[in-house]
Amino acid sequence: MFCEQCEQTASGQGCHQWGACGKSPEVNAVQDLLVYCLRGLAPVALKARELDISTQEVDVFTCEALFATMTNVNFHKKRFSEYICRAIALRENFKSQVQQASDYPIEWSDLSSFEPDFNQSLVEQGENISVKFISQAGSNVDIFSLKLTVLYGIKGTASYTFHAQELGHEDDRVYAFIHEALIALDHQDLSLDDWVNLALKVGEMNLRAMELLDAGHTSIYGHPTPTTVPLNARKGKAILVSGHDIKQLEELLKQTANQGITVYTHGELLPAHGYPLLKQKYPHLYGHYGTAWQNQTKDFSKFPGAIVITTNCLMPPHDNYEDKLFSLGPVGYPGITSVSYTEGDTFEFTPVIEKALELPGFTANEPPRQVKTGFARKAVLNVADQVIEAVKQGKIRHFFLVGGCDGAKPDRNYYTEFVEKVPEDCVVLTLACGKFRFFDKQLGEIGSIPRLMDVGQCNDAYSAIQIALGLAQAFEIDVNQLPLSMILSWYEQKAVAVLLTLLYLGIKDIRLGPTLPAFISPNVFKLLSQKYNLQPITTPDEDLAICLS
Repeated sequence: MFCEQCEQTASGQGCHQWGACGKSPEVNAVQDLLVYCLRGLAPVALKARELDISTQEVDVFTCEALFATMTNVNFHKKRFSEYICRAIALRENFKSQVQQASDYPIEWSDLSSFEPDFNQSLVEQGENISVKFISQAGSNVDIFSLKLTVLYGIKGTASYTFHAQELGHEDDRVYAFIHEALIALDHQDLSLDDWVNLALKVGEMNLRAMELLDAGHTSIYGHPTPTTVPLNARKGKAILVSGHDIKQLEELLKQTANQGITVYTHGELLPAHGYPLLKQKYPHLYGHYGTAWQNQTKDFSKFPGAIVITTNCLMPPHDNYEDKLFSLGPVGYPGITSVSYTEGDTFEFTPVIEKALELPGFTANEPPRQVKTGFARKAVLNVADQVIEAVKQGKIRHFFLVGGCDGAKPDRNYYTEFVEKVPEDCVVLTLACGKFRFFDKQLGEIGSIPRLMDVGQCNDAYSAIQIALGLAQAFEIDVNQLPLSMILSWYEQKAVAVLLTLLYLGIKDIRLGPTLPAFISPNVFKLLSQKYNLQPITTPDEDLAICLS
């Protein structure tokens, strides 16, 4: 087993016996085999594009399949076997279409002609593919490091693209680039500079994917507005929805309307409460329950209703709640019921509703507690004049963007301590599940401006970027001249893609933690440090002192 795509790899060096996320070596192997098959599908898709053959089916499938290989998304070996079957079937179908549209015989590479043997162990075939991929690195560790960076960044971009497509927003340039990047993984003639440029291109395309996703959310659900969200449960039957998928949350809300069921969000779905349409149309979307993904085993065990997980991050479930847990889309785990599609290409939540009505729900109202969300780009930039005036008057000294992925390692307490020590004349913006380290802290206000503002999900990184760019434009300075420091935590491949986007935009002085990616070689990190002043976090006191100096 070789896997170092997330932050919590064993000893920070990669997982070689069993995944720290709970992924088995067998699942890792079939994931590697699936990626190999997608790399063989990519040249066929690009050739079809040249001949004006619609590749939308291949494009969407590629994004979903890559999404499924991300950390804490799918642990189900059988599901990956099905993905592999479909990848090969699509490849052969499009080969036939390409040949029919061509005036000459098409010769395909060994990669695009690879046929898995479904009568033999797919695990062994995946292990062989993994060994072959690693052996191609040779002695050039730095190029292999960047090759992995591109692969993991593309997985993150594919996930954002998949979400955007669900909402009806697509860009052929993003799909084409994902295929191009997959093809590049087989190239042995690219220089270090070529790979650096390709990694930055991932950042550029990821920016576009996040823009599409933002457009999908805001065009359908409206721009988020500052919203108070209850953290206390109320009496009655209940369903908990975790993950990131706003569209599937709304579909569940439609199907549970007038059923006497209260719907709660969990993890990265907290920002859903800020969308006007959801607030106005679905009064049974009530509050938020629990915190970040790594606390699922505790949160899910206590929740007295049905639970749906829509996307990453899924923890391997415990027996005491497995029977009330449902997954959908790319998410999967053996033993968990997968919500099926209906003919209208929506999910059929009847089994979830039946389970919620069967379970006791909350037997009493809990004491009131609350938190605020909904400080997305429009909400913040609408008061940009107040922000600028507060800065000019010396009331706001500095802004900190403290966000990213959360995780289970104790050294992530750094982020809690950092926010607690931020001076009272400074504002903290946050997003993604990293905020659950401090999301309920009462930091007060500077005038009418909250000192702690939740921008949204990791999927809303585009909004945070637009806030930074908008403030820079309002101040008429370069974004790197803003009194703004980015203190980021990372965990999985969406975070890799977002980091590459920030580097593509030329944003400097980012502090990254709690540990550096295992797949970034010392020389590659040195290169990034020299060009972008990217640096690891140290201690809250030391980093605060440097940021405020």
